[in-house]
Amino acid sequence: MPTNVVMPQMGESVAEGTIVKWLKKPGDHIERDEPLFEITTDKVDAEIPSPAAGVLTKILAAENETVAVNTVVAIIDGQGPAEATKVGPKNQQAPVQEPEPEPTPQPPTLPATLEVTPVSATPPIAARVGEKVRSSPLVRRIAREHNVDLARVRGTGLGGRVSKKDILRFLEGRTPVVTEPQTAKPVVVKPPATSLGQTVTFTGPTQLAAMTPQRRLIAEHMIASKKTSAHVTTVFEVDMTGIVQTREEMGAEFERSHGLKLTYTPFIARAAVEAIKQFPVFNSSIEGTNIIYKQAINLGIAVALETGLVVPVIKHAEDKNFLGMARAVQDLASRARSKHLNVEEVQEGTFTITNPGIFGSLFGTPIINQPQVAILGVGVIEKRPVIRDDAIAIRSMAYLMLTFDHRIIDGAVADQFMAYLKHCLENWQEPVI
Repeated sequence: MPTNVVMPQMGESVAEGTIVKWLKKPGDHIERDEPLFEITTDKVDAEIPSPAAGVLTKILAAENETVAVNTVVAIIDGQGPAEATKVGPKNQQAPVQEPEPEPTPQPPTLPATLEVTPVSATPPIAARVGEKVRSSPLVRRIAREHNVDLARVRGTGLGGRVSKKDILRFLEGRTPVVTEPQTAKPVVVKPPATSLGQTVTFTGPTQLAAMTPQRRLIAEHMIASKKTSAHVTTVFEVDMTGIVQTREEMGAEFERSHGLKLTYTPFIARAAVEAIKQFPVFNSSIEGTNIIYKQAINLGIAVALETGLVVPVIKHAEDKNFLGMARAVQDLASRARSKHLNVEEVQEGTFTITNPGIFGSLFGTPIINQPQVAILGVGVIEKRPVIRDDAIAIRSMAYLMLTFDHRIIDGAVADQFMAYLKHCLENWQEPVI
């Protein structure tokens, strides 16, 4: 019987979505939970799975068309109830689960005890190199995008079938690879190239180009934020020399032990969490004339994509030590770039970190991500001459920028917050391994 496919509700405040691409055409057969189309909103880009198995008989919304949530966009003729079936996060496969969070250290020294439990269970091998691997079209597409030989991924599905969960866990380095035969080529996982610019071909003195749906939604969100909050930015210079040395000395061992690149983001995220604990107003929102303080620190980490910016959220960041933070940052950033985030993973953020420094920016004045009341920007870390004990020294320095909502946060409080954050970073003591 026919099943209606509707535009999902991708977040509490999202009223519409834009269909970016249909992954099937009329007449194609599709399995339940197989990706059917891609959408974009101001919250997230996502692949929407089919609610039923059958034949796609009709497409009712064209690519690049923006439609309201719950609008029927396609019809599938298959075996199922003749009623509208909403496609949303609950129908998507669950994201890869992180290991249990480790105990969080106490400020300001940020000590932590790290215990790593080795994986003892060995799932069945999907297939040996050279044999046919059972997998879905989605899994094969992910493997192609990341240059992964599926014969090297352990499948936990029926008969060793490689599932989406298996390939994502493999990409995160949490599943052992098949080492037989010895002549197999090593797996090289490469993130997709990011080009933030746009090529323009001129046919005259000027060229008209429509905003992409995501760019239009981002523009609307930014304008709304400037109209809502009283934006003020304060800038602090931070000596990152100790953290740079820690990264250089421990980076190789960290990667060998945990399969993760040691980046600067977890250092900054951990320090920000400790500062928020000392100044809870930075983990709040405004509702009318009331301030709503949030107990959970849900840390948004801005990730630049080809089409714009997405901000996945590390939920309960206060419960994570350095290793837990590093795992969460890499997991969410990787899945943001490959468009495998669930809508829940871009919701309920309470504080955001953005890092324009990766592109060489010294500092800027970031716009607050509503309904939050502050956002932390991180400039490039570079060696500069500074005065230490009345002498010129070469140190690794960075500018950190805090934009805050002056309606509820005074300048003195913002500067105290930044001074505490600066102290945590310049006097780092938490173990990273």
